[in-house]
Amino acid sequence: MTAPDTPEPRDPSATGGIPDGTPAPPAGNAPDTANGPRTPAAPQAPADPATPTDATDTTAPADPAAAPDNSTDSPGSPAATDSTDSTDSTDSTDSTDFVNADRGLVAAPAHPTITAANDPGRVVWDFGSTAFLGGDCPDTAHPSLWRQSQLCARAGLYEVTDGVHQIRGYDLSNMTLIEGERGVVVVDPLVSAECSAAGLALYRAHLGDRPVTGVVYTHSHLDHFGGVLGVISAADDVPIVAPEGFLAHSVSENVYAGTAMLRRGTYYAGSNLERGPAGLIGMGLGFTASTGSTGLLAPTLEIRHTGQEETIDGVRFRFQMTPGTEAPSEMNFLLPEHRALCMAENATHNLHNILTLRGAQVRDARIWSRYLTEAIELFTHDAEVLFASHHWPTWGKDDLRRFLSEQRDLYAYLHDQTLRLTNQGRTGPEIAELIELPPALARAWHTRGYYGSVSHNVKAVHQRYMGWYDGNPSSLWEHPPTESAKRYVDCVGGQDAVLEKARRYVAEGDLRFAAQLLKHAVFAAPDSADARELLATVYEKLAYGAENATWRNCYLTGADELRHGVKPTIIGAGSLAGALTVGQLFDSLAIRVDGPRAWDHSVTLGWTFTDLGELYRMTLRNGVLTHTRSTLPVDDTDLALTLTRPQLLALLADAAASPDPPDLSTVRHTGDPAVLTTLLSVLDTPDPDFAIVTP
Repeated sequence: MTAPDTPEPRDPSATGGIPDGTPAPPAGNAPDTANGPRTPAAPQAPADPATPTDATDTTAPADPAAAPDNSTDSPGSPAATDSTDSTDSTDSTDSTDFVNADRGLVAAPAHPTITAANDPGRVVWDFGSTAFLGGDCPDTAHPSLWRQSQLCARAGLYEVTDGVHQIRGYDLSNMTLIEGERGVVVVDPLVSAECSAAGLALYRAHLGDRPVTGVVYTHSHLDHFGGVLGVISAADDVPIVAPEGFLAHSVSENVYAGTAMLRRGTYYAGSNLERGPAGLIGMGLGFTASTGSTGLLAPTLEIRHTGQEETIDGVRFRFQMTPGTEAPSEMNFLLPEHRALCMAENATHNLHNILTLRGAQVRDARIWSRYLTEAIELFTHDAEVLFASHHWPTWGKDDLRRFLSEQRDLYAYLHDQTLRLTNQGRTGPEIAELIELPPALARAWHTRGYYGSVSHNVKAVHQRYMGWYDGNPSSLWEHPPTESAKRYVDCVGGQDAVLEKARRYVAEGDLRFAAQLLKHAVFAAPDSADARELLATVYEKLAYGAENATWRNCYLTGADELRHGVKPTIIGAGSLAGALTVGQLFDSLAIRVDGPRAWDHSVTLGWTFTDLGELYRMTLRNGVLTHTRSTLPVDDTDLALTLTRPQLLALLADAAASPDPPDLSTVRHTGDPAVLTTLLSVLDTPDPDFAIVTP
């Protein structure tokens, strides 16, 4: 399906570059080798990122072009045809990002680590783990990614503008604190309660012991609400503001498919990697996510339309609804009196994801760009500073308008060009090889693919419109991976022949195909130590050449699991269950029903919640658990229970902890208690440690 006049394929991992074996384009086209370590030195930070410096330090990053050329043509090193580095399209002498990342520093972290609330011996955040980023870029990292990681490693309390401060480098995301008449309004309280509590303590130590008088969730991702119990308690009477649909989408993304996302998230976040030059150096969006206690308190005030204004503790907020952008439920806001614009996660200092590698609903690049246009028109005349829930602010009306315009053009270009090529008959993988950014966008540091990538974003745009099927009938009924792998290995001539050919591709620098071939070798013979080690080595080489942080982390985690097996997934203490509606709790049970085990069961249950005034009728039939809200009594069922929502949560918690029949001694009920035992007996247990790089 590739036409004879196909342009050169572009960057496999970020925003510029060529795949292995492709002739080099003319100098200045910024090729990127994804097949080995980079040799130019990284642009350097003004100081050790573990020790934030005074904002007046404006040391420029080192010029990577000045670094000695230590490259070779040995397998895994940059190919001889790669005459320039992918950072050449950007200005390596531009220190603006470093100046802005350090601007407004009030205080560095008070302690070297943050420990778990329920286990003081367990570290959930270690500020010292980024100290290595103060050095020169090693051969095991892409210089552009190293630069981004240096910027993300800054940690402390920063002033954005008068009355607005941010906690940065305490988690994957930022926490913003806006001073009101009586206290402080917290925006996006990080992933973990321990980290948000430590950030709030730092603020109070330097700027006054002000109470939290409001909480704002900008969107429905865990790193923007999970630490809420570190800044307020469930008993506190403060407004919690969120965009319309926040709770439903928080559940669908973090509960319904939460186990699978968590497992895949260990890959893209590099959660189990050693921190260091050959391991985790960041995620592009931040360093990594903390591993403390997570929770969720339901919003008390929903923002429903653009232009809606709310005053919280004397602070006026003017909101813009942006559903379907970076999150299904998201919003930006302007603080008119502060002339400060919060862009949530809709405009950050990198190319974001249209479809994150951990898994999510495909986002709408078209509407994302439209909302950025709307934000420019609504807010840029009144804003003097732009800040977001990741990275560092942008100051100055002209600069923030340029930043938003380029971010808008970035997502619009990827969307429109993907559809242009789709309508020429190209498939997602083909389009990913063809698209390159316009020079003006490629020159901007904030459009680089550190978190999202051009490659996987255009595939996501194609998927949103066209789905999984590529139109070729051969794709309709393919064998699953293990069975396909056995047949491919047989066709090549057996396992030894596959390994021999894979080594040849490695030697020729075509690591992309070597990885594809070795994946089949591992799935056909998962006990083959030679196949696993060779694939692990290929993954490492791909990782060291990747500008995209999440690609790097996926490759390195895959290599580690091939060598050492699956490490237990870290699941932080706490739960989102406390914020779920009864309907959402019942939905979470329905997706755990083992269909074949439940085929022969047919039972009904009635649920009356005295504290909520809600009645539900539940049926298990044909392997499907359904429930409906009722306005009539539900005592004509096989089992009718009258209880409170906390009692339901306790029942479910007990069932998860023990195989014994549920204890209904404190629950008023009529009918057969064995019905509940039957229901619980057909619930599957999610596996947070399922295999990924092996069968």
